[in-house]
Amino acid sequence: MIKLKEVSKSYGPTVALHTVDLSIHGERTTVLIGPSGCGKSTLLRLIIGLIQPDTGCAAINGITVSPGILLQLRQRMGYVIQEGGLFPHLTVRRNVTLMALYLGWEKQRIQNRLNELIELTRFPGDRLDCYPLELSGGQRQRVSLMRALMLDPDVLLFDEPLAALDPMIRSELQEDLKRIFKTLKKTVVLVTHDLSEAGYFGDRIVLLKEGRIVQAGTLAELVRTPAEPFVTRFINAQRSFLEI
Repeated sequence: MIKLKEVSKSYGPTVALHTVDLSIHGERTTVLIGPSGCGKSTLLRLIIGLIQPDTGCAAINGITVSPGILLQLRQRMGYVIQEGGLFPHLTVRRNVTLMALYLGWEKQRIQNRLNELIELTRFPGDRLDCYPLELSGGQRQRVSLMRALMLDPDVLLFDEPLAALDPMIRSELQEDLKRIFKTLKKTVVLVTHDLSEAGYFGDRIVLLKEGRIVQAGTLAELVRTPAEPFVTRFINAQRSFLEI
């Protein structure tokens, strides 16, 4: 379980997050959604320890996220961002296996894991020695996913990973990601601004507005029992894309 207790974050006079409490259950997909600047990516970065809260704390399975144990915790978390965030000077193989090499995994163990990930993500094995710029956007995201999964982490964090892809590639990757989530039964936290994507992936949807959590629940609950008028306005703004 991931637990955020009374966390807040400001940048000078700008409040990114007001005091927030949030529990994220294990082996489920939780989607953080809301307008630009609502605090959803800030929450994700607090979970992985890229930033520290001004107040409160984040904990992963009872272990508080703090600078002293970040390396240990990050080995248990996979992180995928928009455009993949791959190292352009490294091949696919090196991007995916970098942390395993750093940790001293044996060559055969690395190769076995790489073979598993190629099959799981449907990445073409003959492209392992290509560089990121030689790949399509969809292939780069598959490589980023393989890298995030390499150490078999407990938690997977996604920060709008499909936002920059064209609709057909995005749809294909959505299907593959949902299959992977179901197969691996990981704890997944996914940030998106797309309500249809949130409904497709989310066991639970957390809607934010101006640094506060407005409502959390299933998409059906948000539609049928909105906590406040903003929930309905947010849903109606994207209603043409929904199939509820």
